[in-house]
Amino acid sequence: MSFTLLSSPLQGFTDFRFRNAQNKLFGGIDTFYSPYIRLNGKLAIKPSYERDLLPENNMDLEVIPQVITNDANEFLFVAKYVQQLGYKELNWNLGCPYPMVTKSGMGSGLIKNTAQINHILDRAHSETDIIVSMKMRLGYETTKEILDVLPILDTYPIKNIAIHARIGKQLYKGGVNLDAFQLCVDNTKHKLYYNGDITSVAKFHEMQERFPSIDHWMIGRGLISDPFLPSMIKNNSNEYPINKMDLFHDFHDTLYAIYSESLSGQTHILLKMYHLWEYFSATFSNPHKVLKQIKKAQSIRNYEAAVTSIFKNEK
Repeated sequence: MSFTLLSSPLQGFTDFRFRNAQNKLFGGIDTFYSPYIRLNGKLAIKPSYERDLLPENNMDLEVIPQVITNDANEFLFVAKYVQQLGYKELNWNLGCPYPMVTKSGMGSGLIKNTAQINHILDRAHSETDIIVSMKMRLGYETTKEILDVLPILDTYPIKNIAIHARIGKQLYKGGVNLDAFQLCVDNTKHKLYYNGDITSVAKFHEMQERFPSIDHWMIGRGLISDPFLPSMIKNNSNEYPINKMDLFHDFHDTLYAIYSESLSGQTHILLKMYHLWEYFSATFSNPHKVLKQIKKAQSIRNYEAAVTSIFKNEK
């Protein structure tokens, strides 16, 4: 069966700079989802959101914008905005698990509010012609929550529903719930995409065997930890290229240069790179030691020296 690989949006990580660098150096992702737009009650688009979605910043990519909201007016405002940029689809995030989002009744914290979900979808489909897709968790407290929502979603022409097979309060802890995902497959007429813990070619094959009807697979944290993974899945190969570390070094240097230009101040740059290294370190033979070296670097000069040392030692 042919399949499609998608990049799950991760706030603070998979912006247009990351997307372009990953696509140019590694490839393998068919469609990228942009990190969500959040309005916080003001009908205005932040410049950072605008930069992330400008067509000229995504020329060689297929990108789908995403919104996170529990307000119909906000949804409609973002829908009209992305349409002005030339996008035909808007993905609605009901998956974000972070407390600062869920306590506001958004992301996975909205899943139990079936009336509001219905209200927003009704207005989205009656007042715009945007194509709506969704990204969800199985619920926030329990997996029953999504089963209560699916009959409502079945009344709308939603393009697809990407489901991360955890509940919100898990964050990223514990395993994925494959039985609960199967119940979703059995209880909706909509096309489902699978998301959650695709971290290796072997894991991908395991999921393919478990869910033979699924042909769209979303990779989130696994893409940041291992940007080689999508192309390896596409090539059905467990073999990394001979120049793996050279390519990864180029990837790091590309991102570092871009973020050094776009972020102001040493602290912001170092914090940005540290968060990336929380994932990057998994590529190295001693992740704990690598991350410790990065964390100890309290200046740009020390950071650059640490990176040089890390790559030299790995080779």
